[in-house]
Amino acid sequence: MTVSLTGVSFYTQRMTGPHDPTTSLPYLTQDAPGIGGVIKQLDADFMVEEIPAYPASGVGSHLYLMIEKRGLTTSAAIRLIARALRKKPQDFGYAGLKDAHGVTRQMISIEHVDSGEIEAVDIPRVKILSTTRHTNKIKLGHLAGNRFEIRIRDTVDHPLELARPILDCLHNRGVPNYFGPQRFGARGDNADVGRAVLSNNYDEAIAIMLGRPTCVDHGPPEQARRLFDEGKYDEAAAAWSHRFPQQARLCRVHRSSGGKSEKTWRAVDRSLQLLFLSAVQSELFNRVLAERIECPDRLVTGDVAWKHANGACFSVDDAAAEQPRCDRFEISPSGPLFGRKMKEARHEAGAVELRIVQESGLTLEQFTSWSGRGVRGARRPLRVPLGHLEYGADGDDRGPYFRLQFELPPGAYATAVTRELCKA
Repeated sequence: MTVSLTGVSFYTQRMTGPHDPTTSLPYLTQDAPGIGGVIKQLDADFMVEEIPAYPASGVGSHLYLMIEKRGLTTSAAIRLIARALRKKPQDFGYAGLKDAHGVTRQMISIEHVDSGEIEAVDIPRVKILSTTRHTNKIKLGHLAGNRFEIRIRDTVDHPLELARPILDCLHNRGVPNYFGPQRFGARGDNADVGRAVLSNNYDEAIAIMLGRPTCVDHGPPEQARRLFDEGKYDEAAAAWSHRFPQQARLCRVHRSSGGKSEKTWRAVDRSLQLLFLSAVQSELFNRVLAERIECPDRLVTGDVAWKHANGACFSVDDAAAEQPRCDRFEISPSGPLFGRKMKEARHEAGAVELRIVQESGLTLEQFTSWSGRGVRGARRPLRVPLGHLEYGADGDDRGPYFRLQFELPPGAYATAVTRELCKA
């Protein structure tokens, strides 16, 4: 089967003020009206539980903690636990980072800590649900997936009638594997910083990171950004206050360097540097998927197919011969996370990916040679399976809501499901 991949460009230029780079992305269920509604009105409206990649053995020097956090990021919860145990946050292991909005249950690990010490810990918004032991530290990616339970409030009347065809489509054809808005930061400009760095425009990158206040910024951050734009770097550092120590430190570095932005960038934590660069990869992946949204379950010549069983990839020379495996959800077309380790698509599929990079103002070489090492790069499936789907109308003392339960593999975003369902 031949699938046309020609289409309009979805690349969005930098907008003035805050923006969500995902709002303009097209839907797989474009012709099906959504149920509307709002998620995350309450923390309890959005619950996520990690599915471990393997069970703990019960023995070993690493203590595994099943925690439940409310209204905290994973990093913030770990900092609080570390402070209570007089440990360093980097001593802890975790499989995935979860944002602050909602209730999360996930396993974290710490070595050489007695379970009795944990029992004495009392931290607001963090519960230690259980403990066990294992022989190794939990590492990023050590999970089989995530289980979600979401309450969508303020929907249209009788949402079941509208929800059923949308959820049937996602269950049968897969969920578009878009990166969610949290990938791009509260101001929506993480990819703008990364794009500037890849282009060696460090003045632009630092200006976005530390200056240029928007309507998203309030209080001390707004003041700090305004002071930075005025060249008052010490005053900006003071305004960032103790809540934003890295920004304050970078303002002082910028002052001591005489305003040399490249030196300031080198002082940015390595993990944060990689976050900005990965945001560029994520944005370009989303654009490739947007081009193929009508057929994320159809292979084309030159595709790099993703094996859902193990994450391995292979080049597709005969799309028609491989399509039955795609129909059985054994494999799927993949999209690019540009970088030196990425397996390149060819022919028709490769032409689309190359055009998306060119429209962004970047080149493949910038991803492979940046800072002498390049960005790592990988492939990512264009769709993911929607597992253990359950849904229905329900209610509580706050009123009626639409209840949605499902599972997704690691790295997939629940917002990819809710945006298709709500269309809002």
